[in-house]
Amino acid sequence: MKKVYHLGKCTTCQRILEELNWDEKTQEIRSEKITEKQLNEMAILAGSYEALFSRKAIKYKTMKLKGKMLSEADYKQLILEEDTFLKRPVFLIDGAIFIGNTKKTIEAVQTALHE
Repeated sequence: MKKVYHLGKCTTCQRILEELNWDEKTQEIRSEKITEKQLNEMAILAGSYEALFSRKAIKYKTMKLKGKMLSEADYKQLILEEDTFLKRPVFLIDGAIFIGNTKKTIEAVQTALHE
């Protein structure tokens, strides 16, 4: 299975999907919210909810979360409540997960797509 979770209005996500010529399944997480089941599956592959959590989200600052000790349950709940807390894009490719938009991550996605 090949799938990506992304925000449609995120120009970084748009650029990455275009660069990859992504024609596989997509889920725009603003219009089609992530379900708890989907998030649980991602967390199992990622090793934690924290690995999926974006500290770059504007709400991270406005909610004054910096410096707070957050539990796995907190990370999970925050991602489910606010889509911008998901580190994006998240690619699922044949049982592997690729999280975020770093150059290294996108190169790994390209490699996985061509295997």
